Amino acid sequence: MPDLLNLITDIDGVAVGHATDLALGSGVTVIVFDEPAVASGTVLGGAPGGRDTGLLDPSMTVSAVDAFVFSGGSAFGLDAAGGVQAGLREVGRGFAVGSVRIPIVPQAILMDLLNGGNKDWGIHSPYRDMGYAALKAAAKGAFALGTAGAGTGATTATFKGGLGSASAVSSAGHRIAAVVAVNALGSATIGDGPHFWAAPFEKDGEFGGLGMPAVSDHRMRLKGMNTPATTIGAVVTDAQLTKAEAHRLSLAGHDGFARALLPAHLPLDGDTVFAASTGRHRRDDMASLMELCHLATIVMARAIARGVYEASALPAEGAQKAWRDRYPDGH
Repeated sequence: MPDLLNLITDIDGVAVGHATDLALGSGVTVIVFDEPAVASGTVLGGAPGGRDTGLLDPSMTVSAVDAFVFSGGSAFGLDAAGGVQAGLREVGRGFAVGSVRIPIVPQAILMDLLNGGNKDWGIHSPYRDMGYAALKAAAKGAFALGTAGAGTGATTATFKGGLGSASAVSSAGHRIAAVVAVNALGSATIGDGPHFWAAPFEKDGEFGGLGMPAVSDHRMRLKGMNTPATTIGAVVTDAQLTKAEAHRLSLAGHDGFARALLPAHLPLDGDTVFAASTGRHRRDDMASLMELCHLATIVMARAIARGVYEASALPAEGAQKAWRDRYPDGH
């Protein structure tokens, strides 16, 4: 479809905003829904960090969210959701409890405290203000990938990580897309070369069009044996889903992690996937849900590769080099 941007904003009713601080070497990304979206999520990494993730369990009462928040800063970054809540409260958004409204903004954080940026922020972290700024910057249409928002300080075992996104359309016409901040203990690339593990799913040369190498190097590559890391992402569709179905979609998103990162879901990563439905297009059959789960895996894998492919190195001494630093001609 010609109007698709290959971004999560291809889903009607979804906006994305970033707050990026290159000196800090960190940032925040907010995914905002025009109307509360049915949502769930899953954590499969062994060292996660999040806020309000418990309510995403299918058995919990609240079924819809106003926004998702992704942030750097490790546990300090959890302040970002407070800034997003403040901005949503200003405009009257939130779950009604008597005479008040409480914005529902589940958050996941990634560990970027050791990437060379200046983390000497004083008594209070900057993340609450960054969350508010990211919300205010949220817009429909194109947004920055790579070293932007929550992907600003992201790294992987081999190259600079970053923020990626990708979209697809099902045979029934339902749109589905992923957004992800790639901060992996493992690697999105194969061996010491430029090829991406997600290559079999690539569309229109979106991360270089290199395909797979003649021989794949499966040896484990980690950016540290004792350093926590987290890849955090979301899958969103315009198809109607129940909360339980959204939970299943988030699990399929984790399959995308497993196809684009080696290894994934380790004891010291906090791999987390949220899922949401704007519900703008009717869906009530099993076949369409099965296809959406299939596509969730693929768009997440593609988004991970794009996040690394589009990244640039931080302006800090000793910062990890980006894929494009080593392969400026694309191969």
